[in-house]
Amino acid sequence: MKNTVKTLSVIIPAYNEAKTIFRVLEKVVSAQLPEGVEKEIRVIDDCSDDDTEQEVRRAKARYPDACIEYLRLPENRGKGYAVRQGIACAAGDVIIIQDADLEYDPEDYRVLLQPILSGECRVVYGSRLLGGNNKPIYRTFYWGGRLVSLVTSLLFFRKITDEPTCYKMFDAALLKSVPLTCDGFGFCPEVTAKILRRGHRIKEVPIRYNPRSKEEGKKIRWRDGVEAVCILLKYRFTKK
Repeated sequence: MKNTVKTLSVIIPAYNEAKTIFRVLEKVVSAQLPEGVEKEIRVIDDCSDDDTEQEVRRAKARYPDACIEYLRLPENRGKGYAVRQGIACAAGDVIIIQDADLEYDPEDYRVLLQPILSGECRVVYGSRLLGGNNKPIYRTFYWGGRLVSLVTSLLFFRKITDEPTCYKMFDAALLKSVPLTCDGFGFCPEVTAKILRRGHRIKEVPIRYNPRSKEEGKKIRWRDGVEAVCILLKYRFTKK
């Protein structure tokens, strides 16, 4: 059974992304969606101390017809907290998380949307591993991501090739019904674990990926992978 989707909510958590946020917003605004589907863009600024806000307002002025909403948080709490604020105010039928850097290509939204539009599933992840031309910069990040994905697959008996991917797309009603608590990068394993615990299938589709270096602002570290495994274990074995 096909689903009727009128609006895709794009949630962009941002912290000190002045160098890339304008270009990201340009790409999100120009991304083509299936006929009849519109976009709303929610930038959640996690109390940046650079020119992130000015760059977002420049994008709003450049694209006045685009639905770009900006929310600045009063204190820095982490990516997960910013995403949760975005989920709370999202008004679309489907929600996707978009990082504020240039690693992910919004032109992949169409591919991610198709399984939801067709009624095949309610959750779609964009897998960097299934996109055959994607090359990692750091082997530690690559193998760390593979480890987190393997642990996810073993714990929940569902094959997941790329659990840490940013591109996670959800039926909005389903995502809003999941109680989330993690403030930092733990959002990813927490939402994955809780979705799988509820018995929902996660469909993976190949996406493009252009990794940035630490010098370019990459924030995730090896300890975030350790935390991810701990969170997966916690929500696999705690009572529902």
